[in-house]
Amino acid sequence: MARIGRLSTKGSVLLLCDIQEKFRPNIFQFTNIVSNAARLLQASRILNIPQILTEQYPKGLGPTVPELGAEGLKPHTKTSFSMLTDSVESSLKSLGDPQQVILCGIEAQACIACTTYDLLERGMEVHIVADAVSSRSHTDRLFALSRLKQSGAFLTTTEGVLLQLVQDAKHPNFKESMGFINCLVTDILQNIFLCVQRKKEIHTGLKQLEDPEALGSPLP
Repeated sequence: MARIGRLSTKGSVLLLCDIQEKFRPNIFQFTNIVSNAARLLQASRILNIPQILTEQYPKGLGPTVPELGAEGLKPHTKTSFSMLTDSVESSLKSLGDPQQVILCGIEAQACIACTTYDLLERGMEVHIVADAVSSRSHTDRLFALSRLKQSGAFLTTTEGVLLQLVQDAKHPNFKESMGFINCLVTDILQNIFLCVQRKKEIHTGLKQLEDPEALGSPLP
């Protein structure tokens, strides 16, 4: 029977890939990526889903960003693009070899891709959280996600993951999970508002350039 990708709290693990300081100014939608990954981390703690955190060459790329809220996790340092280092493999074994992986982090075409390929080759089910994964280039991000879907990974969202894991309004952690979703919606609306405001500012600026009188008298 083909896998349909139904997530469960049993046999799942959250992988947080290289969400580090030096990426901050260069990664597309970095703030949103970190915010969504932080929600997944908080939810996984509530739902008793184990978490594994990696850092790519922290000496050069810096530590994990504090707003992720991962202070209680010991990072697995690495230089390979794949997260599946010896220490991570050992952690997975100690967790009973979970077969479902919820994956988020940086960068889609590099470490996320290589990690996904390794996981798929081991017969594991990979759920890539699209709104918690990014790259420096939005083009790289889009094509990487498309390519990984072709390879057999499931693409999902932060809200999609939370709802699949809870599955029922009678779940004892349903209200807490809905709190994360409500915060997610608020962030989305705020981002839309900021984008609209920015477009208005750009439009006003362009109109002024088209109307020399609006810019005042030319310099003598």
